[in-house]
Amino acid sequence: MISFVDPLVSNYTVVDFRDKAVPLIEDIFARDKIPIVVGGTNYYIESLLWKVLINTKEKPSSAPRLDSDRKVELEQLDSAELHRRLSQVDPEMAAKLHPHDKRKVARSLQVFEETGIPHSEILHQQQEEEGGGPLGGPLKYPHSCILWLHADQAALDARLEKRVDDMVAAGLLEELRDFHRRYNREKVAENRQDYQHGIFQSIGFKEFHEYLVSEGNCSPETSALLLEKGIQALKQVTKRYARRQNKWVRNRFLKRPGPNVPPVYGLEVSDLQRWEEDVLKPALEIVESFIQGREPPAEPLRMEQDEENKRSHRVCELCARLIIGDREWAAHTRSKSHLHHLKKRRKLEASGRAGGTVGNSGDTETSDEDGSLPLP
Repeated sequence: MISFVDPLVSNYTVVDFRDKAVPLIEDIFARDKIPIVVGGTNYYIESLLWKVLINTKEKPSSAPRLDSDRKVELEQLDSAELHRRLSQVDPEMAAKLHPHDKRKVARSLQVFEETGIPHSEILHQQQEEEGGGPLGGPLKYPHSCILWLHADQAALDARLEKRVDDMVAAGLLEELRDFHRRYNREKVAENRQDYQHGIFQSIGFKEFHEYLVSEGNCSPETSALLLEKGIQALKQVTKRYARRQNKWVRNRFLKRPGPNVPPVYGLEVSDLQRWEEDVLKPALEIVESFIQGREPPAEPLRMEQDEENKRSHRVCELCARLIIGDREWAAHTRSKSHLHHLKKRRKLEASGRAGGTVGNSGDTETSDEDGSLPLP
């Protein structure tokens, strides 16, 4: 499953990936072999291991579709209108999603339109299946194990930056120019380029947009600056993506509630000079034990589940923002923007007291307990 989707297909989804991968996995099992899934994108791996996705087509096509889908059409609507529509057909899901999260809101609307069942109801059905849990349905392959290669953050960041430099040295720019010429130049000329869907949203292309569209139309000095800007942007977004993937492993694999969770074995890859001792030898021992039905010599990783509420709703009246989730709320109250507004309000209150007026003594933040949402 490498290089098999046409770059012009903009609506290839994780459901399409699952529908393509599962028959291959079953075929490998039928030949008495063990499938090895390598990633990558842990959301896609999760879609293979657990029943967490929703089919919105009665007969999913095995071939990628070149036509636009309903979700993309819905995303063209205004955020407030999208959320209003979802509130009418699925108020439970609307209460969980931020009004500005157009992708998730549009997806929930698409699920309802194409199935006639509220998205929230389908998720409840999955969770209530035998072996299901708060994050979705049951584990589809009970005899699985996960090998997680992880590294010290500083070592990982340095390695990712070097990888970008190596990609540039190996011909990344020539590949980008060719891809831009074949698939994107015409879109840019007609002002209809789209870096939110399909392969164009992938890391490594949109970061060089300014460089590619201006190459040959600006001075060599400006072109060099735009190139360096693209390289630095690629490094930053790559490191950010790696953090998100590690966070996904911790939250969706290691902290996953319930008994139907495959063991996750950590392999330390910070020091590549110790690859044999720290990675290869332990991995072979784990897999050999797994195949033979023995307990591996290594202990699987475990993490305690967080007590935080990821769906809590709070309104920051100072910043006129809706915040969803305890952790996001804590981060917001420490943010520069919030602290700036807080400092500004305290100055106004102080000047009001000095002038003999009475200021608003209410709290700076209020919980959105009645379910209302501020206007976007």
